Amino acid sequence: MKIFLKILLFVSISIIYTNCSAKNSELKDIISEEKVVELLRDSTPLFPLQPNNNAQFSQINSIPPPAGFEVVRTTTGSYEHYLQNFPLKTENNRLYLYNGNLANTQHSHFAILKIDVGNKDLQQCADAIMRLRAEYFWQIQNFSAIHFNFTSGSRADYIKYREGYRATVSGNTVSWHTSAQEDTTYTAFRKYMDLVFMYCGTASLSKELEKVDDAAQLQIGDIFIQGGFPGHAVQVVNVAKNSQTGEVLFLLSQSFMPAQEIHIIINPQNSSISPWYKLNTSTAELITPAWTFRWSDLKRFAE
Repeated sequence: MKIFLKILLFVSISIIYTNCSAKNSELKDIISEEKVVELLRDSTPLFPLQPNNNAQFSQINSIPPPAGFEVVRTTTGSYEHYLQNFPLKTENNRLYLYNGNLANTQHSHFAILKIDVGNKDLQQCADAIMRLRAEYFWQIQNFSAIHFNFTSGSRADYIKYREGYRATVSGNTVSWHTSAQEDTTYTAFRKYMDLVFMYCGTASLSKELEKVDDAAQLQIGDIFIQGGFPGHAVQVVNVAKNSQTGEVLFLLSQSFMPAQEIHIIINPQNSSISPWYKLNTSTAELITPAWTFRWSDLKRFAE
């Protein structure tokens, strides 16, 4: 339904819209279960644990970095602090899809964020990032800060939805009209987010974000994103630094396609620090289990 609606509203019928999908043939070796299992069997992994039995960490900030690194301190109440301290599933580390089925890839995630994925195939990669951002502002009751742009460019403000406005679609044009009662409940908020998931994606989010000119300035909340049809996005959810060497490590979260639980991904290139990634702009690419990014793909939400 999500893909169909996006095609119908924003994209020529000749284009098949997919929000997150395998980008190119060379990624098959990276995403394969065999490759990941081989990584987990490395003789010197940072966390020598079997997949699906890694549910020992209660929140993102409890995943320790390698020796010599310290997690950066964040301001209580900030979005960075919210992400750092986001709770993780501890009862079951298996990754589930929106329909309750297990995801086909059970070796590419390290831990799973404790937040629902919904019961529709909607909350994919860019959607997971928007969900966490919106949940933060909902929690601190900054409702006017919850807004995203549809792929058409039209802005979807939660505050309007909250007041009873609903979107009317005509071709590529979206207009808002009062057609419902004011509803301040969390249930209505989740319905608003499903609307966002339907009509937003990597293409729209990439345009909405601000480019980070120097990846060395990476911070919690930043996003590696390639917007398009297909496209993909992952989010920086923690950062650790070595005060002696100046080296920087970071953790990444994602959802994928089909819609699935938001999860911390492993590092498929370096088991000695996985799930942490090293900030190293001297390399050409940032390789994750499902996608290859460039360092220049780093963006962030405008303040």
